[in-house]
Amino acid sequence: MRSLFTIGLIASWYASNIGVLLLNKFLLSNYGFKYPIFLTLCHMMACSLLSYIAIEWLKIAPMHRVKSRLQMMKISALGFIFCLSVVGGNISLRYLPVSFNQAVGATTPFFTAIFAVVMTSKREGWITYVTLVPVVAGVIIASGGEPLFHLFGFMMCIGATAARALKSVLQGLLLSSEGEKLNAMNLLMYMAPIAVLALFPAALYMEKGVVGITIALARDDWKFLIYLLFNSALAYFVNLANFLVTKHTSPLTLQVLGNAKGAVAVVISILIFKNPVSITGMLGYSLTVAGVILYTEAKKRSM
Repeated sequence: MRSLFTIGLIASWYASNIGVLLLNKFLLSNYGFKYPIFLTLCHMMACSLLSYIAIEWLKIAPMHRVKSRLQMMKISALGFIFCLSVVGGNISLRYLPVSFNQAVGATTPFFTAIFAVVMTSKREGWITYVTLVPVVAGVIIASGGEPLFHLFGFMMCIGATAARALKSVLQGLLLSSEGEKLNAMNLLMYMAPIAVLALFPAALYMEKGVVGITIALARDDWKFLIYLLFNSALAYFVNLANFLVTKHTSPLTLQVLGNAKGAVAVVISILIFKNPVSITGMLGYSLTVAGVILYTEAKKRSM
């Protein structure tokens, strides 16, 4: 029974992760809703509300209160970086196919290793850094072979990937003491409202008339409203599923599943959106994934 529950959790994690990615692409590119900042704002509002309900009412995780102004400032810094990573990722989906977006996103370990050295002076064994060579080389090859390459979209995707790595390293630095550690669900509950406060004025200023346009689209096509609400709720369930899978499986299982998830997302996105792919691009992505697997193995052995 327990194994069936774990399989169900993993399936939900895959479905929510891949689902929100594909729906983001559909709304921002295929549907023509060209407002990634406002879309991210909707995601963060859903995360704010649903994470509070999950913790305060459904007791999915114990409530951890913020204990000091300093701790709140640290969470705010993480929330801002988290916000940048999600916005950058959504902007990139306007210009890049999901397959290439996932290839670039797979380079997260490369940026994590750089930030760890720069910010903590923590150095890994030389073999760990060698495994990062195929990670970067794969993306360079994939970029050269990507038929729908877009420079601005690529830069946004790189920025989002770097911000995700920076948040990971900073989280370990800022919330390292026992009194300040928060589980993923509590951290999301505090970070999401901070992201809303940052995104709301940014959306109004940078995406002129977006609220009126969204209301008009919802009136003209009720399916758009369903897409938007479902997409926003799914953005929260990605985090919930990730928390539950982490809780009920081993770190090694999670890493293996995470590597496979990107490949599954690539295949499904190509089947759905039918974006052109090249042999060079797929070889580059395969090289990046192989590098990530080798990096994970090297990190595990060095512990």
